[in-house]
Amino acid sequence: MALSITHQIGTLAGSSIQPESSTSETTATLSAAAVWKAPVAGIRCKARAGDSVDAVSPPVSPCRSPVLGPIRADLTAACSAFEVEAPPKEHAQWRDKAVKEKGVPVYVMMPLDSVTMHNTVNRRKAMNASLQALKSAGVEGVMMDVWWGLVERTNPGSYNWGGYAELLEMAKKHGLKVQAVMSFHQCGGNVGDSCFIPLPKWVVEEMNKDHDIAYTDQWGRRNYEYVSLGCDTLPVLKGRTPVQCYADFMQAFRDNFRDLLGDTIVEIQVGMGPAGELRYPSYPEQNGTWKFPGIGAFQCYDKYMLSSLKAAAEAIGKPEWGNSGPTDAGHYKNWPEDTHFFRKEGGGWNSPYGEFFLSWYSKMLLDHGEKILVSAKATFESTRVKISVKVAGIHWHYGTRSHAPELTAGYYNTRFRDGYLPIAQMLGRHGAVFNFTCIEMRDHEQPQDALCAPEKLVWQVALATREAQVPLAGENALPRYDDYAHSQILRSALLEMDGFPREDREMCAFTYLRMNPELFQSDNWRRFVAFVKKMGEGKDLHKCQEQIEREAEHFVHVTWPLVQEVAVDLMH
Repeated sequence: MALSITHQIGTLAGSSIQPESSTSETTATLSAAAVWKAPVAGIRCKARAGDSVDAVSPPVSPCRSPVLGPIRADLTAACSAFEVEAPPKEHAQWRDKAVKEKGVPVYVMMPLDSVTMHNTVNRRKAMNASLQALKSAGVEGVMMDVWWGLVERTNPGSYNWGGYAELLEMAKKHGLKVQAVMSFHQCGGNVGDSCFIPLPKWVVEEMNKDHDIAYTDQWGRRNYEYVSLGCDTLPVLKGRTPVQCYADFMQAFRDNFRDLLGDTIVEIQVGMGPAGELRYPSYPEQNGTWKFPGIGAFQCYDKYMLSSLKAAAEAIGKPEWGNSGPTDAGHYKNWPEDTHFFRKEGGGWNSPYGEFFLSWYSKMLLDHGEKILVSAKATFESTRVKISVKVAGIHWHYGTRSHAPELTAGYYNTRFRDGYLPIAQMLGRHGAVFNFTCIEMRDHEQPQDALCAPEKLVWQVALATREAQVPLAGENALPRYDDYAHSQILRSALLEMDGFPREDREMCAFTYLRMNPELFQSDNWRRFVAFVKKMGEGKDLHKCQEQIEREAEHFVHVTWPLVQEVAVDLMH
């Protein structure tokens, strides 16, 4: 049975990729409440009155405008994503402003399974309606994962762009810009992964022949999310090196979508590790291997990484240091003080051996990023698109001396060493944007016994990008729909942090996680529209905050006749 538009929107965040049904349409009577998924459980925030912090509570809905009257929440939510006409021109002025002139443009991540395993658009009608709704909210554009495992799935060098071509044309039709992610990683096994998309079949075949192509920990556990950077320049993938495979993929993308580059496609985010981030897969959630706030584990035990480590140790006259990584660094779920290597007093991380190993481990990651950026820059340099790289916001145990979770992920950041400045400088050499996560988080919302400090981490990264003169962009790490999180995102995006130099500098973009049914529920949608407006105003926000609130609320109101019309249709 072909699903109704209502049902398709309701299943927008489905748990697996399914091929599109080719059966003939039949009619069915469905209530909107029956097809909308319930909000994500467990989302918690702090409700704040003035400067005080109250107990943990669910997100608080803003006051409803009295002019709207009582309307069923389920129908409100569904209809907000079904607008089929643009609001009157006189009410569209604020959302059509050139956001590049001021403020921080907002993009929204599309569902991970936007393209099916059969290379078609997933839930096509729902997707089209959702993009229309996002445009009406003043969103600048969308971010979409272009999965290596879908496009080059069957044979090396054979690319199927079906689904993506249609999605990109859909975005263009609605006047939305696109941040295209070159997703060279597996989908599945990380926080927020709602579906499973493996690496290309022929890559998995090679991994099965040579297990050392996969990242490996000291216990021999293999991780198949991303090809080990230890073999970046070795022809281990059907005669090509991994870096060459990435370069060929990007060139094929450029050649296929050349007409959209610079106008519709404005940014290429280059995947460089698990979850598309420049890091090692040190904290895999799959099969319960790691659990927050564990320290993770070093991923340097495949034969290619060990060969590099051995050569580095011999080069400094310490061959005994090249036999393996630290053997006293604990397990994935341990805390720093549970281990000899990461403990604050006398920990190996602060010894000559620790400095050697961590320098090598982090440099391998930086070199990996450099190699791929060289290819990306050469591929897209004449296309007017930005190139960006995503860096993980590893904020737990940030208040310790060793910063163990950052070290196992490849960021050599400790109380005595800045690990983000070298990353920013590397990106700066190639004109890339530093994209950072967790900007919605506040320190006090996180477990304090784990010494979490996301705000301090964002502050450090902002200073590093400022010193390296590299543009900074942001993402929220977890789904949040409440005003408290929105206000923190706004504060971080405008770089209005305590102790940060006061200057006319903002993040160059913010990408919102993510397009799903929860976003289109009435209260969440109302807050989101206001949030986008505030981000667009940028540093002018403090001058006219009440006016901005009124304009955003007025915009929601003037679109209501369209929403009500669809609501009536849905009830019949």
